[in-house]
Amino acid sequence: MNETNLQRKPVQSSESPQPVSLNQAFWYWLKLGFISFGGPAGQIAIMHQDLVEKKRWISERRYLHALNYCMLLPGPEAQQLATYIGWLMHRTRGGIIAGALFVLPSLVILIGLSWVYLAFGDVPAVASVLYGIKPAVTAIVLFAAYRIGSRALKNGLLWAMAALAFLAIFVFDAPFPLIVLVAALLGAIGGKFAPQKFAVGGGHGAVKHSYGPALIDDDTPVPAHARFTWKGLCKVIFAGLILWGGVIGFLCARYGWNGAFTQMGWFFTKAALLTFGGAYAVLPYVYQGAVEHYQWLTPGQMIDGLALGETTPGPLIMVVTFVGFVAGWTKTLFGPDQLFLAGASAAFVVTYFTFLPSFLFILAGGPLIESTHGNLKYTAPLTGITAAVVGVILNLAAFFAYHVFWPQGFTGRFDAISALIGLAALFALLRYKAGVIPVIAACGAAGLLFNFLKPWLGQAGVLL
Repeated sequence: MNETNLQRKPVQSSESPQPVSLNQAFWYWLKLGFISFGGPAGQIAIMHQDLVEKKRWISERRYLHALNYCMLLPGPEAQQLATYIGWLMHRTRGGIIAGALFVLPSLVILIGLSWVYLAFGDVPAVASVLYGIKPAVTAIVLFAAYRIGSRALKNGLLWAMAALAFLAIFVFDAPFPLIVLVAALLGAIGGKFAPQKFAVGGGHGAVKHSYGPALIDDDTPVPAHARFTWKGLCKVIFAGLILWGGVIGFLCARYGWNGAFTQMGWFFTKAALLTFGGAYAVLPYVYQGAVEHYQWLTPGQMIDGLALGETTPGPLIMVVTFVGFVAGWTKTLFGPDQLFLAGASAAFVVTYFTFLPSFLFILAGGPLIESTHGNLKYTAPLTGITAAVVGVILNLAAFFAYHVFWPQGFTGRFDAISALIGLAALFALLRYKAGVIPVIAACGAAGLLFNFLKPWLGQAGVLL
């Protein structure tokens, strides 16, 4: 996240804020679920402005400490940060409410958009908008690789690891979990023999401002429920095993291990544990599994789903909701007469299994892992994974570019108009720091305009 977002001029107040009830917190977390646009950086900035600067529920130091912990975990860090603060303020109930409401509005919106996409996606106007959005998504993924790489690859060794990861998945089609494992091992070895290459620099650790007394202030004692105990850890792990095993067991008993719902639960559980580096890092794994292995959706549909995910509130990893809906719909899991029910059910299944581990990481691991932040023994493997993630994201951009700019394959026609839209989107992102949503909206409008002008351009001999 851009650190300047956390460095606004402080408006100090000497008055202590009033205690916040669980009911008040509920309405704030619900509101946040509807306004959390802008990806993790935007979401983290929104929470900082609201919770640190305005409401002063938590001090900046404690906020950044929680953020540092969430950055170490697999999964969507902004959603985990909301869960963490909710848990710190109102125990387990508060954490579950905060984390669930961060996701719920996006889940409902994406189910609705997925239905519109599948039911009306062939309508010329809708298809034209999607035509313009697809190259924008390609540019956004490429920009994500640049943004993460410029921040994380601080030396030649990390650049080399990123390049090797790209070659491994692009040339040799290596499985994403294997790349993550090798990168973590290299990071662990590098942290021991070349610690200066794998030390975490910068980040979110610098505290710049004080905004006055906070409910959870710098010197506020850690509440009893946030202290580590073996009993508390065992209780959360046991509850997590029931919540995961009970649902996967029901799906297995009802549909069999090889049934689509069971396989979705198992696959997206694995995906949830591999999302080091954010949603863009796990998308190649989801692509490999959902598109190539299970064939739940096509490459073009995957790109469209990412576009929808970019334009809705909530974590970008919510694209899995679209994947589940399309899979349930196209595979007619409940028969041809209940397509919406099948899609919505599959969307709920994949969303449940994708986000369940995030809650467990916070509720079980928070008190235990928080003290390890800054210890190179723990952070060096994550630095290696982050380096590999840059190469993997670059491969994802190459995948998208291939399917968008050569829709019939390399032997077919190169789509110059689509490439031009993609270049314009990339230029806007790099040169003018344009937001993702304005870029997608502009490119969608360009696709619609092109469809309108296409007959006249064809008559004029501009297009073949």
